[in-house]
Amino acid sequence: MELQRSALRLLLGFLVVSLIPVSLARFVVEKNSLRVTSPESIKGTHDSAIGNFGIPQYGGSMAGVVMYPRENQKGCKGFDEFGISFKSKPGALPTFVLIDRGDCFFALKVWNAQKAGASAVLVADNIEEALITMDSPEEDGSTAKYIENITIPSALIEKSFGQALKKAYSGGEMINVNLDWREAVPHPDDRVEYELWTNSNDECGVKCDMLMEFVKDFKGAAQILEKGGYTQFTPHYITWYCPQAFTLSKQCKSQCINHGRYCAPDPEQDFGTGYEGKDVVLENLRQLCVFRVANETKKPWVWWDYVTDFQIRCPMKEKRYNKECANGVIKSLDLDIKNIEKCMGDPNADSENHVLKEEQDAQVGKGSRGDVTILPTIVVNNRQYRGKLAKSAVLKAICSGFEETTEPAVCLSSDVETNECLDNDGGCWQDKSANLTACKDTFRGRVCECPLVDGVQFKGDGYTICEASGPGRCSIKNGGCWHGSRDGRTFSACLDNGELKCQCPPGFKGDGFKSCEDIDECKEKKACQCPECGCKNTWGSYDCSCSGDLIYIRDHDTCISKSARETKSAWTAVWIILIGLAIAAGGAYLVYKYRLRSYMDSEIRAIMAQYMPLDSQAEVPNHVNDEHP
Repeated sequence: MELQRSALRLLLGFLVVSLIPVSLARFVVEKNSLRVTSPESIKGTHDSAIGNFGIPQYGGSMAGVVMYPRENQKGCKGFDEFGISFKSKPGALPTFVLIDRGDCFFALKVWNAQKAGASAVLVADNIEEALITMDSPEEDGSTAKYIENITIPSALIEKSFGQALKKAYSGGEMINVNLDWREAVPHPDDRVEYELWTNSNDECGVKCDMLMEFVKDFKGAAQILEKGGYTQFTPHYITWYCPQAFTLSKQCKSQCINHGRYCAPDPEQDFGTGYEGKDVVLENLRQLCVFRVANETKKPWVWWDYVTDFQIRCPMKEKRYNKECANGVIKSLDLDIKNIEKCMGDPNADSENHVLKEEQDAQVGKGSRGDVTILPTIVVNNRQYRGKLAKSAVLKAICSGFEETTEPAVCLSSDVETNECLDNDGGCWQDKSANLTACKDTFRGRVCECPLVDGVQFKGDGYTICEASGPGRCSIKNGGCWHGSRDGRTFSACLDNGELKCQCPPGFKGDGFKSCEDIDECKEKKACQCPECGCKNTWGSYDCSCSGDLIYIRDHDTCISKSARETKSAWTAVWIILIGLAIAAGGAYLVYKYRLRSYMDSEIRAIMAQYMPLDSQAEVPNHVNDEHP
């Protein structure tokens, strides 16, 4: 059995190395900035390599004081054995412990420092070399307990820089440093692209258990981000290929599909029993195709539902890690099984599988991203994540990939980041009386930006001044002018005619800013002065009444009788009617006269035509009389 496992490890090592040509193989060390602010002798900025465990403060920074222990300087034992504590006193800066490399796992050094109260750990290299990534050891029963519980950040620093820190510390100088992860992940725009390099194998030990727990725990946040359009997520699966010389071997046949092109390690590391590596490759391929089919229906987040349900319903340990169980999960999620099978292709074909080929190509580092050689690996905006595989830690890295002020609400929750606007409004402009502030919390800290309130934009530097600008300014704190309410009435001195003014409204007097006093119109304006009038001052105006049945006419400041007013109104109506009738009668008379005259003119003309020629008739000849005088 042990011989089989040794042969397996040797073969797998060859497969991993064979995956990527040596000339292309590249592991990128992810770095963050470490800046020494004092003493002057070593002041400056240096690179440090982010540890692949614990919780780096992606998107943020930490300030602290460096301490170098007098004993247990490699940190391989608990510091309590030496009576050493790194706990900071109230009000003091956190402690960053400097520890030497060597003799034990990096993770164990950090764990021991954390238990003693350290807030961060700097591990000084013991050889002059380029920075490397401090990785967690292969988990077993003893290491898993402390690796899972490391919550502080750590980083490896170069030997020469470590010696400079030690020299300054031994000289009695206080060393203040700032660890900065704000640029550890690119943040160009309002959408984050991230990948998870995972595996469907659930029998590979502690690391697989941690991966499965992470997927289930992170599912909710991932789906919120994806459904909101804030992120573009892509799952990936690492595969190996079998060298051509070994494709007919028992090992390659049991671990590979498509004639040795795509392989995975045997889950139990035992070729004789249980599941085989090719079972894992097939399920990995199925999960890739589930994502592709779900993505085609504009629901890529269904992948999270499938992988979590598959883990629960189809575990290896219960012998349900198979196609039938997988299809049951697919049906429950209303996905098209035929499209998924079409995507998977023929695993027995002596040809490339385009889906898995793309995975192998993607595994090779491009641009600033190195090769994916650690499983699991998370890549955020083409930058590999380093740190603990935990929801809050990974969410910090993803949220740090958003352009500042564009982060979704999930990134500003209390379990992900601290709201810096809660402490004195982040030092920004504020108006507590109106509950207004220019402080805007972001994942990286805060920005001082004059607010937009009820459609009114405030303008200013955001730090010392913000003033309402544009239409509607009077609706915000009455433009800083006086205002008051009494007896169901509200008045404001704010006047906005293109230029904001504070001017007391009619019925008031004052500066318009701090005060406007009611004017007693009955005394100061001589209102309501008619003999029958009685004046009563009100807030912002006055009331005038008349004695008896008289009615007050404000425009003329006079009282008139209600009956006289009614009589006058009645006579007015009568006169209007009479005038109307007179006008109508006059009009009828004029028409009558006109028509009568026309008729008479025509009659006279007819009679006259019999006795004399008219202009329109020829002249009548003279008659001869036969009688003589």
